[in-house]
Amino acid sequence: MGTTRNILVTTTDTISGYRIAEYCDVVSANIVNGSSFFSDWKASITDIFGGQSGTYQRKLHKIYEEALRRLKDEAAERGANAIVGLKVDFGEVSGKDVQMFMVSAVGTAVVIERER
Repeated sequence: MGTTRNILVTTTDTISGYRIAEYCDVVSANIVNGSSFFSDWKASITDIFGGQSGTYQRKLHKIYEEALRRLKDEAAERGANAIVGLKVDFGEVSGKDVQMFMVSAVGTAVVIERER
């Protein structure tokens, strides 16, 4: 159905100007990425003095983009050209001196056609 670059992704259940011709399947991606000691140290300094942690923001953005790429890959494998109803959840997994970021994404892979 084309490359994953051409797959439209939206949080809505419909796409203006298109109709859903076929529902393919639910697609999901779960990405967990660890933070390093250096990242944690820089973030703790930011926490003390205030401000935003660019290090953590970049990490979260990177794993968010990876989750979307995996969703698109999975949708393309099912013959879809769009994903509707995207839901994304950000979380943290920690314990035993380990901190990891998690992004979970889910949506419905569909085939869309232009309305006439």
